[in-house]
Amino acid sequence: MRRLNALNPTEAPEKSRELLDDIISRRGSVGEMVSTMAHSPALLQGYLELSRAMKRSKLPRTLSEKISLALQEWIGCGLCLDAHAAAGRAAGLSEADITLARQGTSTDAREAALIAVATRVLAEPSSLTDEDVAELRAHGWSDRIIAEIPGLVALNLLTGSFNLLAGLKPADKTA
Repeated sequence: MRRLNALNPTEAPEKSRELLDDIISRRGSVGEMVSTMAHSPALLQGYLELSRAMKRSKLPRTLSEKISLALQEWIGCGLCLDAHAAAGRAAGLSEADITLARQGTSTDAREAALIAVATRVLAEPSSLTDEDVAELRAHGWSDRIIAEIPGLVALNLLTGSFNLLAGLKPADKTA
């Protein structure tokens, strides 16, 4: 059940209207989540800035999508799961890759280690140890990649929890 309604730019607070108009001028439209976030100019601006910043991450796109799938499976956002599965397919992930990512793993041990730590950053950050970081380094992950994990986790937590709170769900696939 939808709890918050999407806003068109004319209904949105002034700052949100400016942000929505900018997106529409560049892309032609805004998605349901973004137009619903427009209720809060602070939230909308924060989401857009974090999203843009994380696009500059050094994480390979396929791995970023695998991590997002693992995180969204844990968070429980069906809309985000669908979006990240589609983005993963577009980036070259197979259905097997997507299934494994949703299970929090990968056939590649190096990727599996990073996915596992990202999931722990979300679920139990206080459990992380020096050994966890040492293991990531032993797998060849740079400190930059390790440092970017909480940003990706924060972005996924923001979008997944917002969608769940707002009642945004995937379109009915049987229709």
